[in-house]
Amino acid sequence: LYESGSDLPLIPASTLKLLTGTAAVERLGADARLRTSVRVDGQPEDGVVSDLWFVGGGDPVLGTADWVASFDHQPVLVTPLETLADAVVAAGITEVEGSLLGDDSRYDGVRAVPTWPARYSTSGSIGPLSALTVNDGYARFGIGAEPFADPAAGAAEVLAGLLRARGVVVGGTGTGVAPEGTSEVAGIDSPTVGKLVAGMVLESDNGTAELLTKELGLRVSGEASTAAGTSAVLGLAAERGLPTEGSFLVDGSGLDLGNRLTCELLGELLVGSEPGGPLDDGLAVAAVTGTLAERFVGTALAGRVRAKTGSLLAVASLAGFAQTATGTDLTFAYVLNGIDATEASVGLQRRLGELLVAHPDTDLAALGPAGAVASPE
Repeated sequence: LYESGSDLPLIPASTLKLLTGTAAVERLGADARLRTSVRVDGQPEDGVVSDLWFVGGGDPVLGTADWVASFDHQPVLVTPLETLADAVVAAGITEVEGSLLGDDSRYDGVRAVPTWPARYSTSGSIGPLSALTVNDGYARFGIGAEPFADPAAGAAEVLAGLLRARGVVVGGTGTGVAPEGTSEVAGIDSPTVGKLVAGMVLESDNGTAELLTKELGLRVSGEASTAAGTSAVLGLAAERGLPTEGSFLVDGSGLDLGNRLTCELLGELLVGSEPGGPLDDGLAVAAVTGTLAERFVGTALAGRVRAKTGSLLAVASLAGFAQTATGTDLTFAYVLNGIDATEASVGLQRRLGELLVAHPDTDLAALGPAGAVASPE
């Protein structure tokens, strides 16, 4: 119906998660799960073990009840760490004479994309990246967020605290790679990849996006790094025939200002998405859910626009579907770069939505500058 600069590579912010989520579902499988395990070398003797290894499998939502309670939007998608602690107790473990050791060797040890500003971590936007992540990698969350210096060691300490509260004696905590030949005494699976992707899109979860990106790198190329993961994401887009010319990915979440995507790619990705699939299920509903819960309240967009948001310094984006008065869904991708005021960008997005939901009673040429292309339906 309308396009303007649709082939111009722009900073997409978090609308990039639509591409990452699509790759995760297709490459990993919507029904796949990521397993976290507690392992022992040998067999417990009268409930006593020398060491336990807490081995991460890339689950981005492993967390405790107090972490869950810190979120404004409920319910929160979580793999309860308390359930894993209960399973260790149920396995008959009563004492760890040595240490409970966190093992995050599944992924590389790079904790952040080098070009991310330090404020991302201290503001709570994203914690240190690790295959063994508990509570998003934060020792303290909410206001005054404090990331773990070592996320695997921090995770081990949190689990140790839960075990001690259940009467298990734990000598100490630390990090270490589980030796060959260890056996699992307890384990827990993440929600399905499909649910992880839907939750990531709904709440714009940066940590989930980045850990799924590393998992994609591992599964596709055998290299569990951000660079390998972003290569896998763009590779899938090319395989699907999406217009990737000019696209460039630095990360999987959209946090980096070096990312580039086009509105054409985002639009075609949405057109080809599965109705009722993880991506579709995860789109926030204007004035109702997710990152749009407080946006467009009391306007014609409420309940009729479903979209992925994106926001960075001087960047605002929105991509999804708008339902017209006749019940038709219009697909749109709207990316603004070089805009200073959040209020101004939301106003432009609202105007876009108003024109879309009023179609065909409005002239879509009003969406953009002179020279833009508007075509009949």
